[in-house]
Amino acid sequence: MIQRILTMVIFLSAVAYGLGFVLPDKAHVEREITIAAPPEQVFALVGELQEWPRWSPWAEKDPNAAYTLNGEGASQTLEWNSEVAEVGSGVQTVTAYEPPQRVAFDLVFEGMGEAKAEMLLSETESGTMVRWVFDTEMRKGAPMLQQPIATYVGFFMDGMLGPEYERGLENLKRIAEGE
Repeated sequence: MIQRILTMVIFLSAVAYGLGFVLPDKAHVEREITIAAPPEQVFALVGELQEWPRWSPWAEKDPNAAYTLNGEGASQTLEWNSEVAEVGSGVQTVTAYEPPQRVAFDLVFEGMGEAKAEMLLSETESGTMVRWVFDTEMRKGAPMLQQPIATYVGFFMDGMLGPEYERGLENLKRIAEGE
């Protein structure tokens, strides 16, 4: 009896592991907020990477993180290094710069893979609607044997990253409306 149960557990584990190679590995997170400020004012905070530590939820988690900024406009990069595991280290590179409507980024997380993100701004009657979007392929860049685990982590990405985006957007709103 115990041998059958053990065999079944091993078989089901192998099937679940194998499915991790073929299940969809794309993760998408998106949050939005309306800010009572004009798009140009909000874009100055999201489109200029030197402003990100003012409102980023990760800057709150590690106020001692080191930031290195390079370039301006469409050629900006922001490199960060943190001893706090939730913040980690990586590079954010601007890939599209369209004031005051859109800024897009490539993100490289040291030891964790890559992603794309963008901030989309649209004018509304009450100010500016800001959408913060994150997309990644969870298996891309992961070692072969870790790819199934990365796939399953992707199923929880909205729950893990979504609250961070919400906090960041609330910080952005507070700063933009206070200026």
